[in-house]
Amino acid sequence: MSTTAQPLKKLVSGIVLNLDGTLLNTDGIVKEILKVFLVRYGKQWDGREALKISGKTPIESAAVIVEDYGLPCATEEFISEITPMFSNQWCKIKALPGADRLIKHLRNHEVPMALASNSPKADIEAKISYHEGWKESFSVVIGGDEVMTGKPSPEIFLEAANRLKIEPSNLLVIEDSVPSVTAGKAAGMEVVAVPSLPKQTHLYNSADEVINSLLDLRPEKWGLPPFQDWIEGTLPLEPWHIGGPIIHGFGRGSKLLGIPTANLSTEGCSDLLSEHPSGAVYFGWAGLSARGIYKMVMSIGWNPYFDDKEKTIEPWLLHKFDEDFYGEELRLVIVGYIRSEANFPSLESLIAKIHEDRDIAERALDLPLYAKHRDDQYLKMP
Repeated sequence: MSTTAQPLKKLVSGIVLNLDGTLLNTDGIVKEILKVFLVRYGKQWDGREALKISGKTPIESAAVIVEDYGLPCATEEFISEITPMFSNQWCKIKALPGADRLIKHLRNHEVPMALASNSPKADIEAKISYHEGWKESFSVVIGGDEVMTGKPSPEIFLEAANRLKIEPSNLLVIEDSVPSVTAGKAAGMEVVAVPSLPKQTHLYNSADEVINSLLDLRPEKWGLPPFQDWIEGTLPLEPWHIGGPIIHGFGRGSKLLGIPTANLSTEGCSDLLSEHPSGAVYFGWAGLSARGIYKMVMSIGWNPYFDDKEKTIEPWLLHKFDEDFYGEELRLVIVGYIRSEANFPSLESLIAKIHEDRDIAERALDLPLYAKHRDDQYLKMP
């Protein structure tokens, strides 16, 4: 487990979880279906409504799309046409990073859990049926069709408390949207926000805590059993791969920070990156053309200190090279997680933290758990 002590925020005895955007990566399916659907009307989905429909009920979301795109149909007609398209895709929705881990952890420690979503209950049950162990983990499942008003009304959360037989003030809500955070606070509950839209954390001021992903949740802050899977400041991950030619970045790695990164393009890997938290620091192994295999630590995100507008992938190969290698093929196997990105009061404190990340990665990659992935076939290019 992590060795960093976590101060207690509030003692809770149960958790209420949202589904779409919190446990399931539903946004990707929504985007793909709307792209296809809007073509019928000669329209093109550009994602500008993502913030508007986040946390809304299905009817409210449909009304936003119909109005904003000027569709020649009523909201009810839109829903009747698009609902079968969604139903056929429930089986393809992947769990968000840390969701399975969290549910299993809470179940093993017999922490009461409720699932409260604006979606109809039948849709909720269909979605969770594709994820092993989820259905039996929740003692309460409430859909938006079981209450009079959906979030941001607190009604669904108060009903969850009633069914759990736990006082609202003793429950912790975990949510991804602003309306849902509002609903949780209105119900008198503690709220952890996991924003589903990038660079929007400033909208979540009313939450008791804002985290980058479920990987960053520390249950012990809320008086719940801590995770026991942190190893020397790192969280083991199911290995994943990414690669491509090395590109020019912002030019500040070597010059400003003294940390020469080997940047990769984010183009063509949006689906892969959506399965893993951005705004995060990872580590693993790097295969560089015919040069060899090296330890590496990397960030994926927007570099809060510099407030980048575009997402970047910035691996730091932990080896001293005598020359640049722009254009050479780089392959990475990511095996562990260190922390989420953070802003820093000074450039010096940022540099110090990056070097601390390097030291953590250096030590961790010597552990057999991580060292074995140095032999991953993905790294061994011709």
